[in-house]
Amino acid sequence: MNTATFSPAEELQRKVRTRKLVTYLIVFAIVMFFAGLTSAYVVSMSSGYWVDITLPRAFYVSTGAILLSSVCVQLALMAARSGGMRRVAPLLVGTLLLGGVFTWSQFKGWGELVAKGQYTVGRMVQATGEYGKDYTILRQGEPLVLEGGSFYAASDESRSKPLNAEIDEQKNTASSYLYVLTAAHLAHLVFGLLSLVVMVAMALLGRYSKEDHAGLWAGTVYWHFLGGLWVYLLLFLLFVH
Repeated sequence: MNTATFSPAEELQRKVRTRKLVTYLIVFAIVMFFAGLTSAYVVSMSSGYWVDITLPRAFYVSTGAILLSSVCVQLALMAARSGGMRRVAPLLVGTLLLGGVFTWSQFKGWGELVAKGQYTVGRMVQATGEYGKDYTILRQGEPLVLEGGSFYAASDESRSKPLNAEIDEQKNTASSYLYVLTAAHLAHLVFGLLSLVVMVAMALLGRYSKEDHAGLWAGTVYWHFLGGLWVYLLLFLLFVH
């Protein structure tokens, strides 16, 4: 029977190692999840018709909010490491508020998409924005030309073969993927917001110290990861979409 005990310093080291391992495993699992989604997205693009959707302006507000929130949470971690515990809670509250701005702007962005006929499940012909500005329909990667209410392949210079009948049957898969990717990210961010609430409470209760702030470190890493993931998704949608 093992009756060995660990010193407080050893217990702290074990706690930190465990927290780091769990955090890295969570991050890895989420990376694999989104890698699968974006891979499926790319495969779907090559299947025929596709809609190139201009991203809502609100998504850029989201980007600014989450990047600023990463600065706040990093400052909170730095304050804890230097022993400035009084600064931790206010900085975490700032992070939480900016996370709320991110969430609000996501819903606003979805509202902009719906207003222009880009639905979670819908057809290409339901798009109501300005063609060429708000959306463009592609066929095998080639942008279609809209003239007189009819769509034509760019190579069809005589405009002899309208493609409306084919387009009427097409589902707007691009719009569906856009909602799935952004909603999946927001779902993971909700867990980050809940973690921030717990972190604020822990900071106010004085549970963090210069020597022991493993929970704050884990929450900070996860929040930075969410910020980086959003930037990746934004760039992916901008340059691949």
